[in-house]
Amino acid sequence: MTLQESAASASGGQHHAPLSPQSIDALLTKSATFLVVVINDGEAALGTVREVLSGIEDLVKTVSFRDHEAQLSCTVGIGSRVWHDVVGASSPAELHPFQEIVGQKHTAVATPGDLLFHIRAEREDFCFEFERLLLDALGTAVTVVDEVSGFRYFDSRDLLGFVDGTANPVGPDLPASTLVGEEDPAFTGGSYVVVQKYLHSLETWQKLSTEEQEAIIGRTKADGVELDDAESGQRSHKTLATIEDEQGEHDILRDNMPFGRPGSSEFGTYFIGYTRKLWVLEKMLERMFIGEPPGLHDRILDFSAPQTGTTFFAPAASVLAGLGTEAVMQ
Repeated sequence: MTLQESAASASGGQHHAPLSPQSIDALLTKSATFLVVVINDGEAALGTVREVLSGIEDLVKTVSFRDHEAQLSCTVGIGSRVWHDVVGASSPAELHPFQEIVGQKHTAVATPGDLLFHIRAEREDFCFEFERLLLDALGTAVTVVDEVSGFRYFDSRDLLGFVDGTANPVGPDLPASTLVGEEDPAFTGGSYVVVQKYLHSLETWQKLSTEEQEAIIGRTKADGVELDDAESGQRSHKTLATIEDEQGEHDILRDNMPFGRPGSSEFGTYFIGYTRKLWVLEKMLERMFIGEPPGLHDRILDFSAPQTGTTFFAPAASVLAGLGTEAVMQ
C-alpha cells in the first residue's frame, strides 16, 4: 500500500483532490540539512519564492540523477506569517506561530522562520549541493536564520547515547499520524511541522550513572526497551511525550538528527516532528516544559536547552508545484 493509499484509507477513503504528499515518509538517512529562512519584503521576493518552491521536485531530480541510491529528498514547510502571501487566502485549520512555553525552570523559545527546507540524503555532498543550488535560486529573496547539518550517529542514537525515534509510527499508522485528512479537506495530504534546535551539556550528562540517565529518558540505554511509567511524581521523557486520550495514543513522526562541533564544544539534537494534529505536538511540549503534574518538568531539559522553536505546514506536493503558474488567491 502506498503512502497515498494509506492516507486515503486513514481519512475515510475519500478526498477532494488527489493526494500527493511531500516526502514526509522518506527513509531515515545518514545526512540531513535543516534550513530555515525568512522571506524579505517585496512582491519580487514573493514571486521568486513561489517560482523556486514550484520547482523543488525538479531541483531534487537535477541533483539526484548522479546517484539515485543517495535517496535525496526535500520537504518544504511554510509558516503562518507568509502563508497568505505565498499560497493563498485560506490556511490550514491549526496553523499559527510557535507558541512560547514558559515553565518554572525552562522555556520553549519561539524564533523567526517563514520557510523550512528539510533536506535528506544518504550522502552529505548531495545535501550540500541541493542547498547550494536552492539558495542560489532564492538569492536576495530570503535571509537565512538557521542552518544545521546533521548526521546519523551509530545505530540512530542521539548524542546523549540513546536510540532516537523508536516510537515512530510505521505502516498505515504513519500517514494516519502525519497527514491531514478530511477534517481539513482543502489541506488533505499536508502535515504540520515543528522544529527545535537543542544544545546539550554533555559534560554534565555524562556525570550521571546509566541508571540515572535511563530514568530520565524512560528507556534502557543499550537496547531502547521502555521502562515502566512512574505511578506519580517525576515522570520520564518517554511518558511526558506520550499523548493519550479517549481516542487512544496520538503519534507523531520524528526525524531528529544529532549535530555538533567538538572543537567548539557544541553538541546538539535538531528536533523535527511531523504531525496530522498540531495540538498533539504542542501538548507534548507543554508537558515537557510545564510538567505533569505542573512543576515537575522533563528532566532532559536540565541537560538540553532549546535554542529555536518554529512551526510550519508542509502542503501537498501538488500545492507547491502550482505556485509558479497559478495566481495566488487574495
